[in-house]
Amino acid sequence: MTERLTADAVVIGAGIIGTAIAYELAKTGRKTRCLDRLPAAGYGSTSSSCAIIRVHYSTVPGTAFAYDGYFDWLNWQEYLDLESVEPLARFIKTGCLVMKTHSNGYLQKIVENVAALQIPFEEWDRGRIFERLPNYDLNCFAPAKRVDDPMFGEATGGEIDGAVFFPTAGFVNDPQLATQNIARAAERIGCRMEYNCEVVSIERSGNRVAGVTLADGRVIMAPVVVNVGGPHSSILNALAGVTDDMNISTRALRQEVAHVPAPAGIDFESTGLVVSDSDIGVYCRPEQGNFVLAGSEDPPCDAHQWVDDPDNFARDFSEQATTQALRLAQRMTGLTIPSRMGGVVDLYDVSDDWLPIYDRSSLAGFYMACGSSGNQFKNAPAAGRLMAGLIDYCESGADHDSEPFQFSLKHTNYVLDTAEMSRRRKVNANSSFSVLG
Repeated sequence: MTERLTADAVVIGAGIIGTAIAYELAKTGRKTRCLDRLPAAGYGSTSSSCAIIRVHYSTVPGTAFAYDGYFDWLNWQEYLDLESVEPLARFIKTGCLVMKTHSNGYLQKIVENVAALQIPFEEWDRGRIFERLPNYDLNCFAPAKRVDDPMFGEATGGEIDGAVFFPTAGFVNDPQLATQNIARAAERIGCRMEYNCEVVSIERSGNRVAGVTLADGRVIMAPVVVNVGGPHSSILNALAGVTDDMNISTRALRQEVAHVPAPAGIDFESTGLVVSDSDIGVYCRPEQGNFVLAGSEDPPCDAHQWVDDPDNFARDFSEQATTQALRLAQRMTGLTIPSRMGGVVDLYDVSDDWLPIYDRSSLAGFYMACGSSGNQFKNAPAAGRLMAGLIDYCESGADHDSEPFQFSLKHTNYVLDTAEMSRRRKVNANSSFSVLG
C-alpha cells in the first residue's frame, strides 16, 4: 500500500539555496519538507563551491541582492538563531581585488553599480597592488590562452594599471557546514529534512501541483513544490512539464577548480585575498594549507563542457585545471604546478545568461530556484527570503507573471523587481556570462 504523507511545502534539493528556502518557508509557519537524494545537506554541488562572497556584479539588481546577503554572512549566528555551541561555518573577510582590464570595461560599470548603492570600494593603483601582492607580475597577457597556444605566457603589451578593492568580500571556509547550519536552523523551527530520497514524479491535480512521488514509493502531498535541484533542475522541470513557457533554460556545466601550493615564502592563506583577473581569465582565493585556489572566469578559449546526465560525468582532472593554474602562474611569480593536480571537479547549474531563475512556473504551486550554481552561494540567505515572499505573493492569488513580485531587501533600502529573475525574461545582455567561484 502506498504511504501518503502531507506537507504544506516540499523543497527539492538540500544545497545552500534549497535549505535557505526551506528555512524561510518554515518561518512562515508552513509544514515544510526538504528532500535530497544524497545522504546529508550540502553534499551535492554546494560541497564543491568556492563559496566566494562578493558584492560587485554586472547589474544593479544583482549587486543589491549580493550586498543584502553579505550582511547575513557577516552576522551568521544571528541569521541562524542557533546556540553558540553549534559548530558554525566562518566567513573569512579577505576582500576582493578586481583587476581593471579591457574585457571588463576597466570596471566603469561595476563602480557605477556599487557607488549607486553606497557599497564601500577602493581604487588601487599599481603601488597599492604591489603592497598587498608583492610577487605579482602586472604585464598584460590578454587575451587569455590555452597552454597549447604558441603565444601562451608571452606578454602582449601594456600593463595592468589599477584595480578596485571591495572590502566587504571574502569566502566561507566550509560550504557544506554552512548548508548544514541552515538545515539545523530549519529543523529547529519544524522543517523536516529528508535524505537519500529521490523524486521520480511531480504529482498534479488539474493545472496545479499536488505533491511528489519518491523512488521508494512514498507520496508527499503538498500544494507547494519548489525545484532547487541544482544540476538536476532541468530534469525536474521536465518531470513537472513546465518547460513550455520558459524563455530561459538551465543546463549542467562541468567545471574544474585547481588547488596549488602558494609560492615559497608567501603566506597566502593568511595574507591573500580573492582576486578576479579577466586579463588572464582566472580568479583565485586562499585555500586551507597555504594553497591557492584557481578557477576559470570562462574566457572564450575555455570550451564549455555541458553535461546531459548529471549522474554520469568525468570527475578526473583534465588539462583545464592545469591551464588555469598556469595562467595564474603568469601573474603570481613563483607559483609551481604539482605533478598531481588537486582541487575539485563538479557541476554548475547554469542558465542561458548565467543569472538565476527565481520564479513560479506554468504549473500553479510549482516554483523554481534554478541556474544558481557558481554565482548564487553568496546570495543564499537573501534568495531564501525572496522565494518565501514570492510564494506568499503567488499563493495569495497575485498574478506574478503580469505584475511581478517586488521584493524589499532586508538589510538595504532597495526594492528588487523579481522580473529580473523570471523564467520568461529575455537573455540579459548586461550579464558577464561568466562566474567567479
